[in-house]
Amino acid sequence: MNKDQLIEDLSLVRHEEGGFYKECFRSDHKIKTERKSNSGTRALATCIFYMLTDDYPIGYFHKNQSPILHFFHAGGPLIYRFIHPDGRTEKHILGPDIDKGHKLQLVGPGNCWKSTELIQGESFGLISEVVFPGWEQDDWAMATQEELYSALPQHRIWIEKYGYKNQV
Repeated sequence: MNKDQLIEDLSLVRHEEGGFYKECFRSDHKIKTERKSNSGTRALATCIFYMLTDDYPIGYFHKNQSPILHFFHAGGPLIYRFIHPDGRTEKHILGPDIDKGHKLQLVGPGNCWKSTELIQGESFGLISEVVFPGWEQDDWAMATQEELYSALPQHRIWIEKYGYKNQV
């Protein structure tokens, strides 16, 4: 597999937060939620393919209201960084080598800032993300570096490297 063939075969397009994606499932089953999107109803679940590549190796810090299940498929490992609302941080590796501490699946908590990075030297990392209830645009936020510096000054090093710089 190579990244260009996967981008073509999976019909991936550039993602605002970095990398490439394609929504591949949106449940027809609707549920009621307290969220305002879609008049209080949402798809039960949505799923996307998501891929970082050596030329687009960073998924910049962004936040979703709902938790997201991440599943590793192919390529190189991806480093996930989470900043929780209380300022606590977590770092995980989603990848194929369980013996090296990689995880094959990972839950990204809702309402946390999340960044993803392809391990240096790898051509691509391909995953799927499943959101419950289904993803909607108004449940997603992306902050600039300046906004993150103001809210989370103690995480300046992460923000400098993984915060959105208006360059995507």
